Amino acid sequence: MSILSDFQYHAPKTKAEVLALLAEIGEKSKILAGGTDLIIMLKEKMIETENLINIADVKELSGIKFTENGVEIGACTKIAEIENSKELTAKGYNALVHAAGELGSYQVRSMATLGGNISHSSPAGETPTPLAALNASVVIESVRGERVVKAEDFILGNRKNVLEKDEMLTKFIIPAPAINSAATYGYIGLRNAMEIDAVNMAVNIELEADKKTIKSVKLVMGSVSPKPIVSEAVPALLVGKELNDELIKSVGEAAMGEAKPISDIRASAEYRKDVVGALARRLTKEAYDLAMEV
Repeated sequence: MSILSDFQYHAPKTKAEVLALLAEIGEKSKILAGGTDLIIMLKEKMIETENLINIADVKELSGIKFTENGVEIGACTKIAEIENSKELTAKGYNALVHAAGELGSYQVRSMATLGGNISHSSPAGETPTPLAALNASVVIESVRGERVVKAEDFILGNRKNVLEKDEMLTKFIIPAPAINSAATYGYIGLRNAMEIDAVNMAVNIELEADKKTIKSVKLVMGSVSPKPIVSEAVPALLVGKELNDELIKSVGEAAMGEAKPISDIRASAEYRKDVVGALARRLTKEAYDLAMEV
């Protein structure tokens, strides 16, 4: 008896070959990169497919490339490569590096890919929040052409995203961090090993030339809604002001008011709201202090 349902296996070697396959059989296919989520779902019979397209060996889709305007990260880049990139940390992308290091075990991170993590579109995904906070764009391609969407617009809901059946995510474009800015990431889980996040969050703060006044702030919450939530209330509170204890308290309250958590096996909705407030206060203070030091 087979563990997996029968399917046709494809192993293209170039991006063009992948796109051609998707144009032909995309409606009846699943893309395999690291497989840390997909293979489990196939084994558990949560999903079935007639075709499995393995893109792990497509070299065009992997790697970290620094440019004058920021960095480009291929969709098939391993999470472990991001976690271990000293250059990403040195150039201000430490929030993404931190999130990558918290994903599963090291064995999982050595197989899982950045594109797979966001394409899986789990509400508790580790990387969507820092990608959104860092103003990343997602590049999507098909034989019909290329389109670019903001990271926060890629996920539509639980296991749902903007990809059409003939499209694939090919890379992420993350702009260079602004002068006098810093981003932080944090999460809370039930235990310190292999635990899906109860809440995760990323905060990106840019200061004016005086290194005191907040020029912009982007706070993104994960695992408290079917898709990441980009706060509107927090920027309204902070922009144009210097951070103080009263504002920090208000930031926590504002974020809690925007969160829309549910109760499940990992945490109650009430606990998640409390965690949102605590993370918002801590990460906002940390990002502000780091931005002052840049």
